[in-house]
Amino acid sequence: MALIWLDGELRDADSARVSVFDHGLTVGDGVFETLKTEDGRAFAMTRHLNRLAASAAGLGLPEPDLAEVERACAAVLRAVPLPLGRLRVTFTGGPGPLGSGRDDGPPTLLVAHAPMTRRPDTTSVITVPWTRNERGALAGLKTTSYAENVIALARARQEAASEALFANTAGRLCEGTGSNVFVVIGGEVHTPPLSDGPLAGVTRALVVEWTGAKETELPMDVLRTADEVFLTSSARDVQAVRRIDGRELPGAPGPVTAGAMRVFGERAAADIDP
Repeated sequence: MALIWLDGELRDADSARVSVFDHGLTVGDGVFETLKTEDGRAFAMTRHLNRLAASAAGLGLPEPDLAEVERACAAVLRAVPLPLGRLRVTFTGGPGPLGSGRDDGPPTLLVAHAPMTRRPDTTSVITVPWTRNERGALAGLKTTSYAENVIALARARQEAASEALFANTAGRLCEGTGSNVFVVIGGEVHTPPLSDGPLAGVTRALVVEWTGAKETELPMDVLRTADEVFLTSSARDVQAVRRIDGRELPGAPGPVTAGAMRVFGERAAADIDP
Protein backbone atom coordinates (compact mmCIF):
# COMPACT_ATOMS: atom_id res chain seq x y z
CA MET A 1 0.00 0.00 0.00
CA ALA A 2 1.41 3.39 -1.04
CA LEU A 3 1.70 5.88 1.80
CA ILE A 4 2.16 9.63 1.64
CA TRP A 5 2.61 12.39 4.20
CA LEU A 6 -0.24 14.87 4.19
CA ASP A 7 -0.61 17.64 6.76
CA GLY A 8 1.08 16.00 9.70
CA GLU A 9 0.70 12.26 9.23
CA LEU A 10 1.22 9.28 6.98
CA ARG A 11 -1.89 8.35 5.03
CA ASP A 12 -3.02 5.81 2.48
CA ALA A 13 -2.42 7.48 -0.88
CA ASP A 14 -5.70 6.10 -2.26
CA SER A 15 -7.79 7.80 0.39
CA ALA A 16 -5.76 10.94 1.21
CA ARG A 17 -7.50 14.13 0.11
CA VAL A 18 -6.76 17.82 -0.14
CA SER A 19 -9.47 20.45 -0.27
CA VAL A 20 -11.05 21.18 -3.64
CA PHE A 21 -10.39 24.83 -2.72
CA ASP A 22 -6.64 24.31 -2.18
CA HIS A 23 -4.85 27.18 -3.89
CA GLY A 24 -2.23 24.80 -5.24
CA LEU A 25 -5.03 23.19 -7.26
CA THR A 26 -7.16 26.19 -8.18
CA VAL A 27 -4.49 28.76 -9.09
CA GLY A 28 -1.12 26.99 -8.88
CA ASP A 29 -0.24 28.81 -5.66
CA GLY A 30 2.40 26.41 -4.41
CA VAL A 31 6.03 25.36 -4.58
CA PHE A 32 7.71 21.98 -4.75
CA GLU A 33 10.96 20.06 -4.76
CA THR A 34 11.90 16.74 -6.35
CA LEU A 35 14.76 14.77 -4.78
CA LYS A 36 16.44 11.67 -6.10
CA THR A 37 16.54 8.80 -3.61
CA GLU A 38 18.72 5.71 -3.55
CA ASP A 39 18.23 2.88 -1.08
CA GLY A 40 16.07 5.02 1.18
CA ARG A 41 18.31 8.10 1.25
CA ALA A 42 17.51 11.42 -0.39
CA PHE A 43 20.30 13.30 -2.16
CA ALA A 44 21.16 16.93 -1.33
CA MET A 45 18.32 17.31 1.17
CA THR A 46 19.64 20.54 2.71
CA ARG A 47 19.97 22.30 -0.64
CA HIS A 48 16.50 21.21 -1.72
CA LEU A 49 14.84 22.33 1.50
CA ASN A 50 16.61 25.68 1.39
CA ARG A 51 15.35 26.19 -2.16
CA LEU A 52 11.83 25.18 -1.10
CA ALA A 53 11.94 27.93 1.53
CA ALA A 54 13.31 30.44 -0.96
CA SER A 55 10.59 29.62 -3.50
CA ALA A 56 7.90 29.90 -0.82
CA ALA A 57 9.24 33.30 0.21
CA GLY A 58 9.33 34.44 -3.40
CA LEU A 59 5.71 33.41 -3.85
CA GLY A 60 4.68 35.09 -0.59
CA LEU A 61 3.69 31.84 1.11
CA PRO A 62 4.19 31.24 4.84
CA GLU A 63 7.66 30.02 5.72
CA PRO A 64 7.65 26.21 5.67
CA ASP A 65 8.77 24.44 8.84
CA LEU A 66 11.81 22.75 7.36
CA ALA A 67 12.24 20.47 10.38
CA GLU A 68 8.72 19.20 9.80
CA VAL A 69 9.40 18.77 6.09
CA GLU A 70 12.51 16.76 6.88
CA ARG A 71 10.56 14.57 9.34
CA ALA A 72 7.89 14.03 6.70
CA CYS A 73 10.50 13.01 4.12
CA ALA A 74 12.10 10.57 6.55
CA ALA A 75 8.73 9.02 7.41
CA VAL A 76 7.80 8.53 3.76
CA LEU A 77 11.20 7.06 2.90
CA ARG A 78 10.81 4.54 5.73
CA ALA A 79 7.26 3.70 4.69
CA VAL A 80 7.98 3.44 0.97
CA PRO A 81 11.53 2.00 0.57
CA LEU A 82 12.79 2.00 -3.01
CA PRO A 83 16.17 1.23 -4.62
CA LEU A 84 15.80 4.32 -6.84
CA GLY A 85 13.04 6.84 -6.39
CA ARG A 86 11.67 10.32 -6.82
CA LEU A 87 10.69 12.10 -3.58
CA ARG A 88 8.24 14.92 -4.22
CA VAL A 89 7.66 17.64 -1.61
CA THR A 90 4.72 19.97 -2.35
CA PHE A 91 3.87 23.03 -0.24
CA THR A 92 0.84 25.12 -1.16
CA GLY A 93 -1.10 28.07 0.14
CA GLY A 94 -3.79 25.72 1.44
CA PRO A 95 -7.54 26.28 1.03
CA GLY A 96 -8.38 29.68 -0.42
CA PRO A 97 -11.04 31.60 -2.30
CA LEU A 98 -11.91 30.87 -5.93
CA GLY A 99 -9.62 33.61 -7.15
CA SER A 100 -6.10 34.92 -6.77
CA GLY A 101 -6.58 36.35 -3.28
CA ARG A 102 -5.48 34.33 -0.28
CA ASP A 103 -7.06 33.42 3.05
CA ASP A 104 -4.95 33.10 6.18
CA GLY A 105 -5.59 29.37 6.55
CA PRO A 106 -2.85 26.80 7.12
CA PRO A 107 -0.71 25.75 4.15
CA THR A 108 -0.77 22.22 2.76
CA LEU A 109 2.30 19.95 2.98
CA LEU A 110 2.38 16.81 0.88
CA VAL A 111 5.30 14.37 0.52
CA ALA A 112 5.15 11.36 -1.81
CA HIS A 113 7.69 8.80 -3.03
CA ALA A 114 7.53 6.90 -6.31
CA PRO A 115 9.91 4.59 -8.22
CA MET A 116 12.12 6.04 -10.91
CA THR A 117 14.09 4.38 -13.70
CA ARG A 118 17.74 5.27 -14.19
CA ARG A 119 18.15 7.64 -17.10
CA PRO A 120 20.15 6.68 -20.21
CA ASP A 121 23.50 8.38 -20.72
CA THR A 122 22.28 10.31 -23.79
CA THR A 123 19.04 11.88 -24.91
CA SER A 124 17.43 14.02 -27.62
CA VAL A 125 16.02 17.52 -27.09
CA ILE A 126 14.14 20.10 -29.10
CA THR A 127 13.84 23.85 -28.94
CA VAL A 128 10.40 25.44 -28.66
CA PRO A 129 9.07 28.83 -29.83
CA TRP A 130 7.82 29.90 -26.40
CA THR A 131 10.00 31.94 -24.04
CA ARG A 132 10.84 32.17 -20.37
CA ASN A 133 10.26 35.60 -18.85
CA GLU A 134 13.48 36.29 -16.98
CA ARG A 135 11.88 39.36 -15.38
CA GLY A 136 8.58 37.74 -14.42
CA ALA A 137 7.30 37.35 -10.87
CA LEU A 138 7.97 33.60 -10.97
CA ALA A 139 11.46 33.76 -12.48
CA GLY A 140 13.80 31.50 -10.54
CA LEU A 141 11.02 30.01 -8.37
CA LYS A 142 10.10 26.34 -8.44
CA THR A 143 6.32 26.68 -8.36
CA THR A 144 3.45 24.34 -9.14
CA SER A 145 2.43 26.64 -12.01
CA TYR A 146 3.81 24.17 -14.54
CA ALA A 147 1.39 24.34 -17.48
CA GLU A 148 4.00 25.91 -19.81
CA ASN A 149 6.29 22.98 -19.10
CA VAL A 150 3.52 20.46 -19.71
CA ILE A 151 2.85 21.95 -23.14
CA ALA A 152 6.52 22.11 -24.12
CA LEU A 153 7.28 18.60 -22.89
CA ALA A 154 4.31 17.23 -24.84
CA ARG A 155 5.78 18.87 -27.97
CA ALA A 156 9.14 17.24 -27.22
CA ARG A 157 7.62 13.81 -26.87
CA GLN A 158 5.78 14.24 -30.15
CA GLU A 159 9.21 14.66 -31.72
CA ALA A 160 10.79 11.66 -29.95
CA ALA A 161 12.72 13.86 -27.51
CA SER A 162 12.82 13.85 -23.71
CA GLU A 163 13.20 17.57 -23.12
CA ALA A 164 12.36 20.97 -24.59
CA LEU A 165 14.66 23.99 -24.29
CA PHE A 166 13.48 27.59 -23.93
CA ALA A 167 15.03 30.92 -24.82
CA ASN A 168 14.30 33.90 -22.58
CA THR A 169 12.62 37.09 -23.80
CA ALA A 170 16.01 38.47 -24.88
CA GLY A 171 16.56 35.47 -27.16
CA ARG A 172 19.25 33.91 -24.98
CA LEU A 173 19.44 30.25 -23.97
CA CYS A 174 17.62 29.73 -20.67
CA GLU A 175 16.64 26.21 -19.54
CA GLY A 176 14.56 23.11 -20.16
CA THR A 177 11.13 22.25 -18.80
CA GLY A 178 12.73 20.46 -15.85
CA SER A 179 16.45 20.76 -16.41
CA ASN A 180 19.36 23.16 -16.72
CA VAL A 181 21.45 23.19 -19.87
CA PHE A 182 25.23 23.32 -20.30
CA VAL A 183 27.27 23.73 -23.48
CA VAL A 184 30.90 22.94 -24.19
CA ILE A 185 32.79 25.39 -26.40
CA GLY A 186 36.48 24.90 -27.08
CA GLY A 187 36.78 22.57 -24.11
CA GLU A 188 35.15 25.01 -21.65
CA VAL A 189 31.81 24.39 -19.97
CA HIS A 190 29.21 27.18 -19.91
CA THR A 191 25.68 27.51 -18.54
CA PRO A 192 23.23 30.45 -18.56
CA PRO A 193 23.49 32.75 -15.52
CA LEU A 194 20.57 32.92 -13.10
CA SER A 195 19.96 36.50 -14.24
CA ASP A 196 18.80 35.05 -17.57
CA GLY A 197 15.91 33.29 -15.85
CA PRO A 198 16.75 29.60 -15.33
CA LEU A 199 15.86 27.85 -12.11
CA ALA A 200 18.74 27.64 -9.65
CA GLY A 201 18.96 23.87 -10.05
CA VAL A 202 20.56 21.91 -7.23
CA THR A 203 22.41 19.66 -9.67
CA ARG A 204 23.33 22.73 -11.74
CA ALA A 205 24.96 24.37 -8.71
CA LEU A 206 26.94 21.24 -7.87
CA VAL A 207 28.15 20.83 -11.45
CA VAL A 208 29.28 24.47 -11.51
CA GLU A 209 31.14 23.98 -8.22
CA TRP A 210 32.67 20.63 -9.11
CA THR A 211 33.65 21.29 -12.74
CA GLY A 212 34.38 25.03 -12.76
CA ALA A 213 31.70 25.68 -15.39
CA LYS A 214 31.27 29.35 -16.28
CA GLU A 215 27.99 31.24 -16.07
CA THR A 216 27.75 32.93 -19.46
CA GLU A 217 25.06 34.73 -21.44
CA LEU A 218 24.57 32.48 -24.45
CA PRO A 219 22.68 33.13 -27.69
CA MET A 220 20.09 30.49 -28.51
CA ASP A 221 21.96 29.53 -31.67
CA VAL A 222 24.89 28.31 -29.56
CA LEU A 223 23.00 25.00 -29.68
CA ARG A 224 23.85 24.84 -33.40
CA THR A 225 27.57 25.19 -32.89
CA ALA A 226 28.49 23.90 -29.41
CA ASP A 227 30.89 20.97 -29.35
CA GLU A 228 28.88 19.22 -26.64
CA VAL A 229 25.63 19.83 -24.80
CA PHE A 230 24.37 18.27 -21.60
CA LEU A 231 21.45 18.57 -19.20
CA THR A 232 21.36 18.47 -15.42
CA SER A 233 18.53 17.81 -12.98
CA SER A 234 17.80 15.74 -9.90
CA ALA A 235 16.38 12.91 -12.03
CA ARG A 236 18.96 13.13 -14.81
CA ASP A 237 22.12 13.95 -12.82
CA VAL A 238 24.34 14.79 -15.82
CA GLN A 239 22.96 13.59 -19.16
CA ALA A 240 24.56 14.09 -22.58
CA VAL A 241 22.54 15.40 -25.52
CA ARG A 242 22.99 13.45 -28.75
CA ARG A 243 20.44 15.34 -30.88
CA ILE A 244 19.05 18.89 -30.85
CA ASP A 245 16.19 19.42 -33.28
CA GLY A 246 17.73 18.09 -36.50
CA ARG A 247 21.35 18.39 -35.39
CA GLU A 248 23.21 15.23 -34.40
CA LEU A 249 26.10 15.39 -31.94
CA PRO A 250 28.08 12.28 -32.85
CA GLY A 251 30.04 10.55 -30.13
CA ALA A 252 27.88 11.81 -27.27
CA PRO A 253 28.76 11.88 -24.46
CA GLY A 254 31.81 13.81 -25.57
CA PRO A 255 34.97 13.88 -23.48
CA VAL A 256 34.11 16.98 -21.43
CA THR A 257 30.58 15.78 -20.73
CA ALA A 258 31.87 12.33 -19.83
CA GLY A 259 34.26 13.98 -17.39
CA ALA A 260 31.44 15.96 -15.80
CA MET A 261 29.36 12.77 -15.51
CA ARG A 262 32.25 10.98 -13.82
CA VAL A 263 33.05 13.81 -11.40
CA PHE A 264 29.40 14.24 -10.45
CA GLY A 265 28.96 10.51 -9.87
CA GLU A 266 32.06 10.27 -7.69
CA ARG A 267 31.35 13.38 -5.63
CA ALA A 268 27.67 12.55 -5.14
CA ALA A 269 28.52 9.01 -4.03
CA ALA A 270 30.96 10.39 -1.48
CA ASP A 271 28.50 12.83 0.14
CA ILE A 272 24.72 12.31 0.29
CA ASP A 273 24.15 15.92 1.37
CA PRO A 274 26.79 18.07 -0.32
